[in-house]
Amino acid sequence: MTETEQRVEQRAPGSEDPSRYLTPGARGAAVGARYATISAIFAGILLISNVVAVKPIAFGAIPIGDFALPLVFDGGVFLFPLAYVLGDVLAEVYGLKATRRTIFTAFALAALASLTILATQVSPPASGWENQAAFEAVLGFVPRIVLASLTGFLAGQLLNAWVMDLMHRRSKGRFLRSRLIVSTLVGEFADTLLFCTIAFAGIITGLDFVMYVVLGYLVKCLAEVVLLPVTTRVIRWVRRAEDRAAARPAARPAE
Repeated sequence: MTETEQRVEQRAPGSEDPSRYLTPGARGAAVGARYATISAIFAGILLISNVVAVKPIAFGAIPIGDFALPLVFDGGVFLFPLAYVLGDVLAEVYGLKATRRTIFTAFALAALASLTILATQVSPPASGWENQAAFEAVLGFVPRIVLASLTGFLAGQLLNAWVMDLMHRRSKGRFLRSRLIVSTLVGEFADTLLFCTIAFAGIITGLDFVMYVVLGYLVKCLAEVVLLPVTTRVIRWVRRAEDRAAARPAARPAE
């Protein structure tokens, strides 16, 4: 019996953990599985939010004496706050460098999505397809919206991650809830102000524009506060999972 046959015979079914015989690529995927999953969801939220953010939404108005404060948002208000929750998880568990990598990847994918929409928009429609005008009106490439979204996202997320990392080092890992709230206040302010100004200044005017900026900022920050218990639990769960994974013995390469 050869040495290889002896090794195969010794590995009786169920006798050893199959994960100990992973290829290098499989080991790398297993080690970074949680980071990759969170990063993918983060990028997906950005892409979805960019599509629906083209529509301003009016939820009525708040009467104050003789005035009425309009409740105006964009479609991104439903989902985009979750990007900051995940950004906090990334910054707290994986650090500033890994978080920046995710942010730049999501940014590149959003830019690619915009260019793909532009290419589709300018391509000649097939015979019999009569929805070109509707496509351009709803999903079409709008330079202001694209520029606003990408600029706001990049500035807001980088500031959010930087503040989280700075406060983490200054506090030596303490005061997690305070760090989560402060980083979101800073990041969301830059994001909301840049996006609203670049995208809708001059289109939404006067008090409507002021309320659009203020309410958008307040709602997104409020969402962070409401989701704070979820965020802290997710951070602790991911951190414990990564600690357990780091404590396991390294897998031997497949033979």
